[in-house]
Amino acid sequence: METLEDLKHFFEQGYIDYRPNLTVDCAIFGYHGGELKLLLVKNKVITKWCLPGGFVKKTENLYKAAARTTEERTGIGNLFLKQFKTFGNPGRNSSQGIFDEEKFYELTGLKFEDDNWLLGETVSVAFYAITDIVHSQPKADFISSECRWFSINELPELGFDHAEMVREALFSMRIDLYHFPIGKTLLQPKFTLKEIKLLYEVLSGKKLNPTNFPNKLISLKLISRLEEKKHIGAHRAPTYYQFNGEVYEKALVEGLVLV
Repeated sequence: METLEDLKHFFEQGYIDYRPNLTVDCAIFGYHGGELKLLLVKNKVITKWCLPGGFVKKTENLYKAAARTTEERTGIGNLFLKQFKTFGNPGRNSSQGIFDEEKFYELTGLKFEDDNWLLGETVSVAFYAITDIVHSQPKADFISSECRWFSINELPELGFDHAEMVREALFSMRIDLYHFPIGKTLLQPKFTLKEIKLLYEVLSGKKLNPTNFPNKLISLKLISRLEEKKHIGAHRAPTYYQFNGEVYEKALVEGLVLV
């Protein structure tokens, strides 16, 4: 929502365009400088940080709702996106203690009535996404004050049940690393074996064998050697590699045993 008018329409008549009680939330992971990060949003009237998310439009399926959310927040489309769990415990979306009703009225001139469509219990379908921090452009909207990256090891206190969502998203992403080559967009078009090993160590949270892991990628024909070396001063120049696009795209669909 870009303007106050957009927010007022959503508040008063959003049930016409959106499915009441059904939302998506997205754990958007980014990698940069050997560190895994998470994109979080700070709502102007919610006192805790949250994952990006929102209601599902009546004209879209769950995947399209999550893809819309991730693109709106990162400025990047066609991210690797995977559904990992549904959250629906009673009271999970209670805003008691973290919603500033006075500030909301001051900002919008609106007050919640007991029959407002936004007050019902919601079920949220959660997705995780992988994106490139360098090319992303985190974006806040009218109702948000900030949208920015946090180190996965230094997250602020999260609202609602989003801390649980993050734990589940990390677990699912690390399981999927065994079967899907989800790191292509996080590296430069050409990279060294050391760089791709570091990427998968950060994503998986564990050390990988410096010989076996790259040899596995090569044997699967997932990456190909280039006739070019990275010049790093007086040290031995490592060889560049690149992803094999055809094999990579096929593996995203059919899966493989990667690490």
